[in-house]
Order: sequence, then structure tokens, then C-alpha cells
Amino acid sequence: MIETPPLVDQYCHGVLRTELGLGTFEAQLSRSGRPPAPGTTFFDTQTGFAVRRWCPPLLGLEPHCPPARYLARRRELGVLETGRRLLRGSGIATYLVDTGLPGDLTGPRELALAGDAEAHEIVRLETLAEQVADTSGTSAAFLVNLAEALHAAAGTAVAFSCGTGAGHGTALAFAPEPPGPDEVRAAAGRWLARRTRGGSVRDPVLLRHLLWSAVASGLPLQLHAGAGDPRERIDRTDPTLLTDFVRATAGLGTDLVLLHGYPYHRHAAHLAAAFPHVHADLGPALAHTGARAAEVLAELLELAPFGKLLFSSGGRNLPELHVVGARVFREALGRVLGGWVGDGAWSLRDAQRVAAMVAAGNARRVYRLATAVPA
Repeated sequence: MIETPPLVDQYCHGVLRTELGLGTFEAQLSRSGRPPAPGTTFFDTQTGFAVRRWCPPLLGLEPHCPPARYLARRRELGVLETGRRLLRGSGIATYLVDTGLPGDLTGPRELALAGDAEAHEIVRLETLAEQVADTSGTSAAFLVNLAEALHAAAGTAVAFSCGTGAGHGTALAFAPEPPGPDEVRAAAGRWLARRTRGGSVRDPVLLRHLLWSAVASGLPLQLHAGAGDPRERIDRTDPTLLTDFVRATAGLGTDLVLLHGYPYHRHAAHLAAAFPHVHADLGPALAHTGARAAEVLAELLELAPFGKLLFSSGGRNLPELHVVGARVFREALGRVLGGWVGDGAWSLRDAQRVAAMVAAGNARRVYRLATAVPA
């Protein structure tokens, strides 16, 4: 049996504060952001099956109970008690929470209280820029206020994240050098002129400025890769397109963490192997592949050094997704490493050491959690 320490969830979001009906709950099980096809259900997915396997026992039900029975028990307990039971049963001791998603979601402190855990904030660059734009009258004021906001965020957050992708002009956004001051001023003016209040950052030059500002801060920078997710308002990018940016940031003192690499997870693992400052997230790729998670994890372990892989649940909206991310990760890790120990390829001692690194130790090192103050 491969044991892991309490987990550090190196990338997740808060959970909804409101009660959910069957349709609303079910919609959270899919990455499409759209309803299921007529006559079908998102419970008939790897994620749906994993929720029914791991979550009912935490609410006093039998594993694999029918969805209607599970949701009835959820309503019986109420949102707060359901969240408390699920999060405390996840085995997660530390949450790193991206606060950049819209919606009535719990923040880091609420998540920590519900889960009897520690929590730290990850600041999403685009959201920060949008908040600054809403209170800045001119492009000059916007750039001054943005610099101040980035500096302030770097003093309290453990990382920055950016969801830059194809919809943002990937090649230009990930150019291997920061834009010049004139480019940034022109980009800010263009964006503010055509933006309505609350509009998201789309200008690739401005995104490039945000990326390089984050690099200059020295905090770890999380980059969203893999298939897009309409629920996050981002268009993730194929990690093969990140190579020039990755190469240009080598030696600058900023760690890059490639999030959500699936189905490009093998290339993300390759970049982690090739560059000392690059790390690969295991993340929801495991939760979404469910019973096949061990195979996906083994592919990552084939390529990336073991000190460059980080667990995350990627959980958002539903505490069930934090539970599934954690439970599927532990089971997949146990199956893969336990199999190698059983074959004589690894010693049990080495397997336990690697499990501890991936589950918590690597994240504690990369995000300097020994010195970080909880949110």
C-alpha cells in the first residue's frame, strides 16, 4: 500500500454557496458548460461515476447510490454541512485557490474553514487587469494602477495564473520578450476604448505585458494549457506553442507550472524534463479520466522528473470535484507505484518518497509554503 501525506492542492477554485438542483448539479460534471444531449446525462461520464464512487460514503450513503438519492441527501444536509463533510473527507490539507472565476464562490478563507485546512490565494492576471480597468479612467491611469495592483498582489499571493490561449492570439501573447512601453500604452488604449465594463482582456500585447510582469515578480506563474474550458472564460493553448516563452524565461528565477495539460500532457511532461523552471500539473486530467487515471499518470511519470510533478484537484463549484480529484489521484498513484514495487522495479521506500513529493512536497517547495502566510 502506497501512503501519501495530507495533500497540497496546488490549483483549485472555491465552491458554490447556493443549493443546486439536479440539472444545475449535473452541469458542473462536464467541461462543456452546456446541457447534456436529450436522453443522456453527465452522470454517465468518468467524472460522474467517480463522484458516485467516492462522495456518497462521506454523506452517509453507500457507494454508487443513484444520483437522485445522492442529491436528496445533499439537500437534507444543506450546502454548508455537505461542503464541510466532503472537503474534510478529501484528505487535502492545503488549498491554493485561484480567485479569478466569476460567480458566488467561496474564497480561500471560507474554503479553509470548511475543509479544516490551510489556504492561499492564486491571483489570475486577466481578472486583476479587469478589476483595475473598472476603476481607471484613462489608459495612463490604468497602467499606473495595474503596476501597483501587481506589486500588491505579489506581496500576498503565492502565485499568478494566466489563461492565455488561442482566442487571445497565442503566438503574440507568448512572444519570447516583453513588449516595449509604446506597445503597452497603445494596447491599453485599444482595449479600454472597445471594452465595456467587465469585459475580459483579449489584447495579446496586453496579455504579454501581464505575463512578463508576473515573471518579473518572481512568484510562480501558472499557465493554462490543454483543451479549452468554457466555464473558465479561457481558451487554453497547446503546450507545444509555449516553448519559446519557456526558453526565454529560463534562468530568470520564476517557476512556470503548466496546468491542465491533458490531452497534451506528454508534451507538458517533456517541457518539465527539459527546463529546470518548468513543472507539470497532474490536475483534473486524472479526475476526468476516472478509472483510466492510472494510465494517464504513468505516462506523465514516464517523461517528467518526479520532482517536477504537482497534484491538484482542479476542483471548482462542487466540493465533490475536490474530493474526486484527491481520491482518484491517490488511487492512481497507489496503483502505478504499487505495481512497480510489486514487479521489483522500485523499492517500497523509493515509492513512498516519490508519492510524498508529488502529493505535497513539490508544491511546498515551488510555492515556498513554509514561509507563506495563509489567506
